[in-house]
Amino acid sequence: MRVFGIDIIKGSVRSKSRRPMYALVRMDEGEIIGEGEVSGFRLFRILNEEKPDILAVDSLQEISVDQHDLYVFLQALPPSVRLVQVTGGERKESLGKVASRFNISFNRFDPFDEARTIARVAGLGAGAEVIAFENTSEIVVSRHRSPGKGGWSQNRYVRKIHGAVQQKAREIEMALVAAGFRYRKKETRAFGGNSRVAFDVYASRGQVPATTYRGADVQVRISGKRLERITFRPLSGKPRYLIVGIDPGTTTAIAALDLDGNLLYLASSRQMAMSDVIEAIYRVGKPLVIASDVHEMPFSVEKIRRAFNGIAYSPRQDMSVETKHELTAPFEYQNDHERDALAAAMDAFRSYRNKFQNLLRRVPPGNDLDEVRAGIVRGQSLEQVLSEMKGRTIRPVVEAPKVEIDARRDERIRILDGTVKRLKSVVKDLQEEIQKRDHEIIRLQGRVKKIRSQQDQVFRRGAEIVRRDAVIVSLKKRLRREERTSEKLRKRMEKIRAHEDTGPDEQEVMLKLLPSLTREGIRALSDELGIRQGDLVYVPRVDVWGKNAARDLAGSGIGGLIVRMPGKARFDPQLEAIFREASVPLLSAEAAGAVMRGGAVTAERGRLDAAIGAWEDEQREYVREKKAQLLEEIYREYRTERGKEMKKVG
Repeated sequence: MRVFGIDIIKGSVRSKSRRPMYALVRMDEGEIIGEGEVSGFRLFRILNEEKPDILAVDSLQEISVDQHDLYVFLQALPPSVRLVQVTGGERKESLGKVASRFNISFNRFDPFDEARTIARVAGLGAGAEVIAFENTSEIVVSRHRSPGKGGWSQNRYVRKIHGAVQQKAREIEMALVAAGFRYRKKETRAFGGNSRVAFDVYASRGQVPATTYRGADVQVRISGKRLERITFRPLSGKPRYLIVGIDPGTTTAIAALDLDGNLLYLASSRQMAMSDVIEAIYRVGKPLVIASDVHEMPFSVEKIRRAFNGIAYSPRQDMSVETKHELTAPFEYQNDHERDALAAAMDAFRSYRNKFQNLLRRVPPGNDLDEVRAGIVRGQSLEQVLSEMKGRTIRPVVEAPKVEIDARRDERIRILDGTVKRLKSVVKDLQEEIQKRDHEIIRLQGRVKKIRSQQDQVFRRGAEIVRRDAVIVSLKKRLRREERTSEKLRKRMEKIRAHEDTGPDEQEVMLKLLPSLTREGIRALSDELGIRQGDLVYVPRVDVWGKNAARDLAGSGIGGLIVRMPGKARFDPQLEAIFREASVPLLSAEAAGAVMRGGAVTAERGRLDAAIGAWEDEQREYVREKKAQLLEEIYREYRTERGKEMKKVG
């Protein structure tokens, strides 16, 4: 089996300027046959040329940005190449942890060493294959060039292209029929043949008897049907070995650990029969050791052990509650039954832990440590386990002849027996001291947990205070803005009320003062007093005025505009035309008798009415002249059109 392992040296798939460079390690039947540094483009060329069985990576993020990018990457791979993520599927773990299962060490700062490790663990069956396509493929045969606008030979040219597409589709259909695959065909008819033919084949990309092709007139594209989400399939279907603790009774509890002491499963139920217990354990893995928390294993636990042909483990004496609390302190459980099952499994793991640690120094790299541990627990020697794993036969061991020794005559044995007794006493004292230390550690851990809980409460309270202070500051700013707005509105209302309350006598009319005939001036008057329909507006000067401002003011429905015109006899014709069109009186301050005293402007009622009357007379004359001009224009246009028609008749 050929395995390619890759790891990023520099760059990133997320960067547009620094594309990734990979360390590529080629391995064939467990032997490294080549190493090199390649780009992504060069990697695909090598994969298409050599077509290995597996392309192994430690993380999919090194080859794709997102799920869509991963689909594109898998589509570009040759169909026979499987993409494997050696760190697992949905539940990932580090590369170091995966390599430790095979007793392999590596330099995580060296990309080539990581690539070697990735290739080796993938060849040993670690990781999960990335599955992105269903067992359905799509073959699309289409034109490789556009017919275009063409010339004299356009029809012959189009017929040639469409005939080539039809011929290629027939060849592929004959290959599918010969291979016995079910398919559905959809044709797009065109002049001289087909412009596009699509096949939905009920087979994977690797089984389809066709290849991607690009010719002068025809192109063939083969793609798999995407799954809704990326899935992972373990590369090795072998279940993991377990150390299982069981607490039987009215409520049955199960605890399952792997051979590294990691908790994989913990559950309890009142409605769990024997078959349910066996099924639950089988879903997690393969039990190697079945443990109980009492010295004599219960009959129900013994039946489960026989069902799996596992190794039985029970403590030398029934476990005390203190010992159970000590063993299960790092874990969380729901009730006492789960605690007892977990304590039984942890006690069994602790009994084998030293033996497992010693194996790490003796097992050669590249061997599955779980298989080696399982053989050792079953009573085999390390040599036997390694020989069976490599397929070698084990030579029979010749037992050494037994030698009878008279202990009473051997002074040396007597001395050694005394030494052993003294050492056992020292070991017992040390074990008691260790137990006291463990109790002290548990007590201090509880105290640390309590102090941390108190500190967490203080931190949470401080964070809540900071959040509330920020809310208060925000509300204060908002309140100040609202107060400023309210103050502006109050002042405006006072000005409007003062303007309305300061009513002149019957001989005078109050005018509203417009600072300038511009949009800024209109906005200022509107904000201060408002502009309502029928208002009389006074402008002190029109040296500078805006057409748009004049149109807006004339269209607002005011009663008239009084303009002060010192030294001028007539208004600006353009300004006068705007107000004539809007039928709004445009008067001079002198004619209307407007007088400004302080900030108030008044006009004599008599003179104002006379000025408005004179303007209305002029407005009627203006309207009459405009209508006359319109009629004259219509008549002139009619004569012109009539003259043209007479010329055509003549």
